[in-house]
Amino acid sequence: MPHRHLLAAGLAVAVVSILAVHALHRGHPHVAIPALRTAVHARAPAVAQLVVDVAGAVRRPGLYHLATGTRIADAVAAAGGATAKADVTLVNLAAPLADGEQVLVPARGAAGSAAAGTPSPTAPLDLNTASAEQLDALPGVGPATAQKIIDYRQAHGPFRSVDELQAVPGIGPSKLAQLKGLVIP
Repeated sequence: MPHRHLLAAGLAVAVVSILAVHALHRGHPHVAIPALRTAVHARAPAVAQLVVDVAGAVRRPGLYHLATGTRIADAVAAAGGATAKADVTLVNLAAPLADGEQVLVPARGAAGSAAAGTPSPTAPLDLNTASAEQLDALPGVGPATAQKIIDYRQAHGPFRSVDELQAVPGIGPSKLAQLKGLVIP
């Protein structure tokens, strides 16, 4: 029996509530609530991407798509990081990346890393990743000019051509002719 009383009481409360709401709204105009509009989101502009080739002493060498403005450290991280055999002291991890660039992380003791900064006769030096020591080892480039090349690179972004070196103070047509074939953008 107590269940019947509870059911009857619940039903009575519901009926009284409906009647009270109806009585309160009697005589008041019906107010329509406008439907919510969902904002139309403009598509975010596509982030410009670079394609870089990460090779050498990294865990997953290969091609990587990275956002514009990323650094060599980001490319090495995307490739799973440097291996235990890598000599990252020969890589300028802070250098900005350029589209189509190859990031080569040398292994310790590998040919070329023993020469500590001298460019290989078969592999030109990358202007966008070279350290001051590597640039200093080039013919006609001393420590001051090497620093000017790095300062120019940091101020203007990656080199897009070897001819852009002429914009660096201290590098004229004759010095540029010496460097052609030894450096790449």
